[in-house]
Parts: sequence; C-alpha cells; structure tokens
Amino acid sequence: MKNKRNRLQIISEILRSRVVGSQEELLKILVERQCDVTQATLSRDLKLLKVAKTPLANGTYKYILPSYNKPLPAQKDIGSNMPGHGAVKSLEFSGSLGVVKTKPGYASAIAWDIDNSASEIVLGTIAGDDTILLIPREGVTREDIFEMLNITFSEQK
Repeated sequence: MKNKRNRLQIISEILRSRVVGSQEELLKILVERQCDVTQATLSRDLKLLKVAKTPLANGTYKYILPSYNKPLPAQKDIGSNMPGHGAVKSLEFSGSLGVVKTKPGYASAIAWDIDNSASEIVLGTIAGDDTILLIPREGVTREDIFEMLNITFSEQK
C-alpha cells in the first residue's frame, strides 16, 4: 500500500480524469494502480478530500472534487520546525502572498510569532482560526519566507 499522501494524489487524479460513480468502482481502479486499500480507508480519504456525489444527465452519479481542491502539492518541510508540534499543516503561495494552514485555533498565535520576529521580511499577517494570510515585503522571495519560518520557529524549541 502506498503512503497516504500518494494515495490521496492518486484518488484526486482518478476523479479528475474519469467518471467514477461508486466506491467499489474506485476501489477496483486503485487496485489496478497497485494501491490496495480497504473500503473504510477509502471512505475516510473521500471525506478528507471533501469529495461529493453529483447526479449526471443520464440518471447516474459521479464523484467530484470541490473546485478549490487541487492535486496535493509537494510541500517544503516546514511543519517539523513550527510551534505546537506540527500545528502548521501547509504553506502555499498565490503570487507573492503566502497562505499558512494550521490546526484549528493555532493561527493567531503563529501569526503573532511571525509578526514579532520577522518584520524585515513580513509586512504583516492576518489570522483566522486555522489560516494565516502572510504578506511579505517587496522583493522578498518564497525561499526567504520558508527560511524565515524555519529560523523563527527553530529558535523557539
């Protein structure tokens, strides 16, 4: 069995490229791709990916991924150096803006740490419950952001 991250990517890829109407059908496709998984695990994976079933014109159904749920990107290893023992789940960029996903309830504290230790790199942050909008200063690269996060939070260990 492949690891969870690979399995989720395979499921996303299958659902984007084929019409799949049942878990049994998806299980067969996964087995063909050497991804042996139980029905219970597949059910949890579909819930994690926020997969929904939608009716088709011919009266059958199709699994669909939400429009915001793109294939899982390769992530930099930042979580192990973040506070809260893995409280940070991911960091992605849209243009120069960074979006940090955290465990629920951690975003505000992590944003405070970033604001108070990286003012030369980060103009500011806006935090919700589990998401931080990170606004870098002009000319700061994505690599600078990753490095700043690793340095900021490795010093707090």
